[in-house]
Amino acid sequence: MKIGVKRGELIQVEDQAISFGVFQNQKQLKGELKVLDSILSGTITELLGTGDFTGKLNQITLIYPQGKIKSKRVILVGLGQKEKFGLDRIRQAAGTLCKKAKELKIKSFSSQVFGGKQRRFSMQDSSQAALEGILLAAYQLGDYKTVEKDDLFEIEEVTLIDSDRTNIPEIQRGAKLGEIFSWGTNLARDLINHPANVITPTKLAQVAVDLSKEHKFKCNVLSLADIRKLKMGALLGVAQGSNEPPKFIILEHLPKRRRGGTVVLVGKGITFDSGGISIKPSEKMEEMKADMSGAAAVLATVSSAARLNLPVHLVGLIPATENLPSGTAQRPGDILTSYSGKTIEVINTDAEGRLILADALSYAGKFKPKAIVDIATLTGACIVALGHVGAGMMGNDANLKGRILQASQRTGEKIWELPLWEEYEKQIKSDLADVKNTGGRPAGTITAALFLKKFVGDYPWVHLDIAGMDLEEKEQPYVPKGAIGFGVRLFLQFLRDWSGLK
Repeated sequence: MKIGVKRGELIQVEDQAISFGVFQNQKQLKGELKVLDSILSGTITELLGTGDFTGKLNQITLIYPQGKIKSKRVILVGLGQKEKFGLDRIRQAAGTLCKKAKELKIKSFSSQVFGGKQRRFSMQDSSQAALEGILLAAYQLGDYKTVEKDDLFEIEEVTLIDSDRTNIPEIQRGAKLGEIFSWGTNLARDLINHPANVITPTKLAQVAVDLSKEHKFKCNVLSLADIRKLKMGALLGVAQGSNEPPKFIILEHLPKRRRGGTVVLVGKGITFDSGGISIKPSEKMEEMKADMSGAAAVLATVSSAARLNLPVHLVGLIPATENLPSGTAQRPGDILTSYSGKTIEVINTDAEGRLILADALSYAGKFKPKAIVDIATLTGACIVALGHVGAGMMGNDANLKGRILQASQRTGEKIWELPLWEEYEKQIKSDLADVKNTGGRPAGTITAALFLKKFVGDYPWVHLDIAGMDLEEKEQPYVPKGAIGFGVRLFLQFLRDWSGLK
């Protein structure tokens, strides 16, 4: 999609549609909307007066101006209550607009920056949010369609219009950020949506190599032999049930200017999770292709950081494997020796994500990082706690947790902190090994994080459990059904903040 930013009066634009945002129960029309209402003989006032259009968040209405202006359609989008207005409401409204444009098969449209005149946010932030809403709502993966491929309509061009020339540089900067943040999120969505017979550990590694060449960051893929040499016994234990060889993918963004020390992101890369010997129920097992959502987020974040040339030394670590039952699969009761040297008693082979993360988190210490953040579809218990609304956050460093929370508030990717109280430790104490890989049902999300904590060392660390945030079932304003791509925008905002960028 081509993105444009232009100075001018929106009502003077010639396009297939122009769009304005309207606050809920707005009593008075102002600016261009007032002028447009006059041109349209009071149509907008009548819509508001009758209650047919109230401006409720994501409400939408269509007006045909019948030649009274240059554009063919006027689309009004509800922004909700002014006192509740925020960046994520801009995304939602912009996503709603995009979906309506796709429904109408509109190839191009122009819009004001919703809420841009409110000055509660900079024009840069507002335009970034608007572009994110549009580009994320426009996402679709049509690679496997043969019969209904013609229904996959794509919008060709979107233009943001503002009459104040002093706003244009900010809108342009915001548009660029919105385009790259959305590109990264949609890249992650692609990786997650592709089936497990396509995105194998080997294919995921090849995608990483290809992206590194295109966007100029380092990528080193460790083979099965390399993993054995490093004695990553936890990763090897999970991988031994599959014919697909595991990969350990190391990504590195090395800009000339660097601020704040090294940040390491670790993503769980189980490209398909059957549960292993402790096999899952068959219902919805097809969704387990999304068990590499953490890996997708990390790969997309590093690729986007390289595109943005963020001034931070960024490392991405992705342990990638399948978890399958077979004659060679690990068994409940097996004891593994991890990369750190700590031994792990395997109680449940479906608690495999924490095993591969254990080796990756220990390996992260090689980079002497100022921060380690891992992201993983780790526990069903997190869905019980938070549903499909937000991710669980745990960690050992209050400052780092605060930075992640601050970034999430800007990107609209909700997170909620859970405690790591010492009383939970006894649940993962093993009689035979240093630790066991599950502590049972009570506080399952917390005990999984406490397991990971044992492999982090003394480095500042945060764990994000995104179980429940991998796939969207019902469709949201800027999240189509399927992969969400949770965490990419969160990480990019965190990294921008980390390096002091505005």
